[in-house]
Amino acid sequence: MEQEKDIKFEIIKKISELNFKYKSFDSISHLDGSSPPSVFVGSKLHYPLVNVGILSPLQRDEDAWVYDQPKYWADKNFQINDVVKLRDSLLNSRFQSNVTDVRHSSKFVQIAQEIATASKPVDVEIELKNKVSIGREKDQILTPHGMRAGMKSAKIVSNVKIDRKLDKVMNDDMKATDAFRVLRKNNFDEYVLSKILSIGVLGLKKNRKLVPTRWSITATDDTLGKQLLEKVKKNKWIENYELFYGSFLGNHYIILLFPSTWSYELFELYLPGSSWNPSNRIRASTDFEPYSGRKEYAYATAGGYYASRLPILEYLNKINKQAGVLAIRIETPSYWAALGVWVVRESVRKALANKKLDFTKLEELLESSTKIGMIKFGFDNSPFLKSSKLLEQVRTQRSLGDWL
Repeated sequence: MEQEKDIKFEIIKKISELNFKYKSFDSISHLDGSSPPSVFVGSKLHYPLVNVGILSPLQRDEDAWVYDQPKYWADKNFQINDVVKLRDSLLNSRFQSNVTDVRHSSKFVQIAQEIATASKPVDVEIELKNKVSIGREKDQILTPHGMRAGMKSAKIVSNVKIDRKLDKVMNDDMKATDAFRVLRKNNFDEYVLSKILSIGVLGLKKNRKLVPTRWSITATDDTLGKQLLEKVKKNKWIENYELFYGSFLGNHYIILLFPSTWSYELFELYLPGSSWNPSNRIRASTDFEPYSGRKEYAYATAGGYYASRLPILEYLNKINKQAGVLAIRIETPSYWAALGVWVVRESVRKALANKKLDFTKLEELLESSTKIGMIKFGFDNSPFLKSSKLLEQVRTQRSLGDWL
């Protein structure tokens, strides 16, 4: 435990020393760094053109993996300022590419693919072709990084180790969804899967292409969720009404589970002064899916919808049960910097890891949910609950057992 604390302390110390060393980042034209490993495929160019970036701190670091490890940040309860410092010190050395360049011998794309699929940090030498631009871009899905510059040349200067199971999947000609099943069984998490999906090493070889990182994150959450849902729908219902509550980095979740067939609804409530709500009124958005699923993208809650759903389905799959699920996200002013959708995913996991409250009656469940809102945040969430499609469905739903 002490050693783990020291890793965080040492890296923050290195970042401070580096910032002192470089009074101005304008003079940087070359770096010897260590990619965590991490790559970034941008989505702001006119598709099918994309920017492909190799992310790395400005100097070699044996602990470079910490710069791109959301699960570790959540497990060790990193604070917002810790994550911001880590990500601000990453340089995105990028080049322009067509998404289909993965099917050809593109040197830069091959280097990016080697880095993205590595199981350990990769040492790189990079020459930049223009000045470093500094500035963190606010985004609901993406984990930010602080610096970017065009890449003139790049070279890997360490041995690249690729997990043999991943190597096999990459060389087999299989659909990306099938590759996900294989890799998930071998303990590859969604963070790795979204990264390798974005860099174009999965899927039928004739169809492989680069996928912007923001798309690959949501596609991974959605695909893994649907695969779990196939199992969950075969399970028996939970026996009682259940409530979970938990928080992480200013994001609070109240999760209500109902003894019914699968359906899912997410309410996102942004309190005044939070990262996405500078106004003085509570803002809200919601999306819903019935047992049959959604046909359209969840535009209102976007990537947060799929990122919240995945750990909920993991929980139901773990206990071999099925339920209707209403999740309420409350974003408070404590969440002062947008860090990406990983915060949503890990906040829900933390909530579901807490002790649940059981109720035998629906109204007791709803009353407890309202009390949490009043006690913790001073507002009544019952108006939102009254507009819930899932609650309307639960109240009117009749099982075969009821009729018999």
